[in-house]
Amino acid sequence: MRYTVYLSGEIHTDWREKIKTAISEKNLPIDILTPNTDHGSSDDCGTNILGAEEKHFWKDNKAAKINSIRHMTAIKRADIVVVRFGDKYKQWNAAFDAGIATALGKSLIVEHAEEITHPLKEVDAAAMAVAENTEQVIEILEYLSRDY
Repeated sequence: MRYTVYLSGEIHTDWREKIKTAISEKNLPIDILTPNTDHGSSDDCGTNILGAEEKHFWKDNKAAKINSIRHMTAIKRADIVVVRFGDKYKQWNAAFDAGIATALGKSLIVEHAEEITHPLKEVDAAAMAVAENTEQVIEILEYLSRDY
């Protein structure tokens, strides 16, 4: 079986690259989809393409709408959605993606440190698996990809 996996969430570490490398090295039948992980490009896409805004709200609104085209398309195409929550920032967008994935009936894998389990308890309850690190996510994807 071949899977399409969307890697959502935290953009400040190399967790996506670790997963992509493992998929390649293990020759797993998985296609990866990602959001735009270039923070500046993502934040400025609306005004760079559609023009400047006086108010920061409208700048963010333009970018959010353009970026949501990518996010929603990827979540809809995905068989599995992996959402990683880092410990550095409040990641409302990651929680939003997890909620959309759940509402669309997608298989959800959540990754986060044990220390933030309590604030993510509702997200964890909706997930098919909750991993504490990227290595566990890779092991889950490898398990799902093997023929038995």
